[in-house]
Amino acid sequence: MNLKEIKDLVELVSEKGLAEFEIERQGFRLRISCLKEVSVPAVSPASTPLIVSAPIPSTSELTTPAYDRKLLKAEAAASSGSTSTEQAGESAATAASENLHTIKSPIVGTFYRASSPQSDAFIKIGDQVDSDTVVCIIEAMKLMNEIQAEVSGQVVKVFVENGQPVEYGQPLFGIRV
Repeated sequence: MNLKEIKDLVELVSEKGLAEFEIERQGFRLRISCLKEVSVPAVSPASTPLIVSAPIPSTSELTTPAYDRKLLKAEAAASSGSTSTEQAGESAATAASENLHTIKSPIVGTFYRASSPQSDAFIKIGDQVDSDTVVCIIEAMKLMNEIQAEVSGQVVKVFVENGQPVEYGQPLFGIRV
């Protein structure tokens, strides 16, 4: 097939309005695809995103119970429309006042209490856990991340429902050390 034949085929395809055309002749294969312009409707943003900023705390400030309460109050204020987040914030504040160790989410993802829907939960309220006990799984980008207790003690609170999305730093469990 020579260049003139190819040009003629391209003209024929565009004249007839064909979307695709394919021909094979003597071991030579040619495929012509016509892309039609699609009008894309203009999209305007629904609302302006809320940006919350605060100074980055030092490492020593992060480990104090006062900082935990301050962080929980800020999260509750920022999510004034979300009832479940407010309840989790109130529960976490209660846990801080009871001197419970709070296991927080190290990543953003989906919280699961068991390895599969048919399996029993890793831990229940009242269970004793060690520092290496797996307490839940957080799925992030199709990866299942096992979260460990990191302390020994008794599980007294569960702040998150199974299958619920979690944020970085969100309280998951309260452990009485």
